[in-house]
Amino acid sequence: MSDRPSPEQPGGRPSISDEELEAFLREAAQGGAAGAPKEPSARARMVTRRLREEPAPPSGWRTGPPLHERERRGRRKRRLGAVIGVALTAGLAVVAIRPSLLLDRLPGGDDEPSAASSAPAAPGAGAEGGPTPDAPFRGSPARSWAEGADAIEVPAAKAVDGLSAEQVELALRRTKEFLVASNLDPEVRRGGQPDEALALLDPKQPDMLPDARRSLRSPDREHDPVTLFTRFDPDEARPVGDVVKVRGEMTYEAGKPGQVRVRADYTFVYPMARAGDGAEGITRTIVRRELTVLLSDPSRWAATPGRLQVERYDAAFFNVSCENDGGYLHPSFPTAAPTGTAPTGEARDPYDLETPLKGVIEGGGCGTASRT
Repeated sequence: MSDRPSPEQPGGRPSISDEELEAFLREAAQGGAAGAPKEPSARARMVTRRLREEPAPPSGWRTGPPLHERERRGRRKRRLGAVIGVALTAGLAVVAIRPSLLLDRLPGGDDEPSAASSAPAAPGAGAEGGPTPDAPFRGSPARSWAEGADAIEVPAAKAVDGLSAEQVELALRRTKEFLVASNLDPEVRRGGQPDEALALLDPKQPDMLPDARRSLRSPDREHDPVTLFTRFDPDEARPVGDVVKVRGEMTYEAGKPGQVRVRADYTFVYPMARAGDGAEGITRTIVRRELTVLLSDPSRWAATPGRLQVERYDAAFFNVSCENDGGYLHPSFPTAAPTGTAPTGEARDPYDLETPLKGVIEGGGCGTASRT
């Protein structure tokens, strides 16, 4: 336990919000946080020691569609070290404010640490706090995230130039429906066809629907359906449980007269196991997507009522194979021998929600995820 009283309000609610804590974490990482303790508590020292000692296995991330690799292996290793160093520096300051915040993100975070349990955990070992069938998000920041469609919150709609509040609300609702149908539908995740998602797209938008259908029918490096739809090969991987953790935001603004532009930026966390395996080898694949769509007034634009036109979409995939094969994401499993191309790009934290996705995927390629 911390040697300082926990700053909580009556009823056990923390007096500091998650947003404030995240801001504090960023300041601490930059060396500018105020009020950080000079002498960390015994619990903080124990947590820090576990962080330093615990091995962090590399795992791949790639962008969609794949572009040229740009980083050398040496730089990737240096970047990974920098990521771990920032996490340790900031973590000491946060543990004094709310110990459970950091402990929740460590393997075994549900349990009170003891001298007997201070040895480093083997990566992916369920007995030591890694993901298990009953707790597939154990040891991940996503454990505290909202889940499924409920995590995709639609902002309050107001009229924009030429469109009523009701039309804007329809655009927002359709965007959520598309995100759910393309990333959360159980059949689509198991490799099925995203028919509900496709039905939300405007057939009057040139090329969009034909290209999407072509990528599903005959996927290749230039036509990859996972750039829009989250799909896993059922012969290779299966979901662990029914829960997908989700965090992000949706915003909107006026487009041209008679249009509303909706932007969505969401990260999805999928616990997966190898097809045919028992409880061993559970892993997590993380997918971050940015989607910009338009809903247009059919009286002013060549548009189908209630259908979305896609203006832009980007994606990054973490803890997956660097290979682009068959129109599926290929999770990296801790119990499987490495296959295919080794990651050579820059290391990234899949739970970094502050860096714009454009900055993450710039240059494309396949890099290393600093954690899963």
